[in-house]
Amino acid sequence: MREEKDIRDDEIRVIGGSDRPRPTKRYQWLPAAFVAIVAIISIIAWRVVHSKQQPTETEQPESAYFEPQDSLSASMHAVHRHRIGHDVDSLARGFCEIRDTTINDIPLQLFIPHNAEMMLHVGQVNQRDTSIIYVAQAADIRQDNGKIVGAFVLNGEPLAWGLSKKGFCSVIDGKVTIGVAENSQLFEKATERGGYFFRQYPLVKDGVLVENEPKNKSVRRAICDRQGEIFMVESLTKESFHDFAQALVDLGVDQAVYLVGSSAYGWAVDKSGERHEFGENNGYTGRHKMPANTNYIVWKRYE
Repeated sequence: MREEKDIRDDEIRVIGGSDRPRPTKRYQWLPAAFVAIVAIISIIAWRVVHSKQQPTETEQPESAYFEPQDSLSASMHAVHRHRIGHDVDSLARGFCEIRDTTINDIPLQLFIPHNAEMMLHVGQVNQRDTSIIYVAQAADIRQDNGKIVGAFVLNGEPLAWGLSKKGFCSVIDGKVTIGVAENSQLFEKATERGGYFFRQYPLVKDGVLVENEPKNKSVRRAICDRQGEIFMVESLTKESFHDFAQALVDLGVDQAVYLVGSSAYGWAVDKSGERHEFGENNGYTGRHKMPANTNYIVWKRYE
């Protein structure tokens, strides 16, 4: 008789009876889960420590020696929530704050009115009017008939209705609004409420550059809205519309329309009462007769 220990090569012996309990698989996943948890905790800890050691991309860049930034001061460059002009006592005598800066290698002069209101004027401006703190030509004049180019409202009276230029500036109840639109209800509102309205080339709309057809270079001027702060800008060098508008965008301007540039005459009065002239004073010296419809934006100090 063959004994139990005698097993042929083609046989398999099962140790124990069929009634013996098999080892449970309920907790066999615990070791793998433990290893995974430890790995996750290690990765999180490493990232926390590493993030404290490395600067994030949102931090302010450091000043570089070989690749310097433009000369715009920190209070005016990229930090658009700061005002460009200084804070002025509301009871102070009105004046025009004049600031120089450079954007994209373009030298600019900024004229920021304080305690003053804007209006439009047609014809020669009285240079002896001491209430005036800033004057610059607004809309252009047609060469063929001497009429104003684009829609124009003077103290509630429409003088022109053209839509050749989409940029506009209105003054209604003392509020200056600058924008870009083919049709604006502000033309009718200015007429109804005794306000002012004119059209010019658009330069910046909602912080985005607007291209214009003329490609020549000239001294450029603009009236701008930068988060509700209204001011004028002049290039101190001859620039294209594109480069000038790009400089305004990089200055943080939200809306901007053109003012007559080149040699057009104007002036600004600073805090000390000194008058700063720009352009050529031809029409005011009698050497050249200015068209009858030559018009200006005029800022006057509050009485």
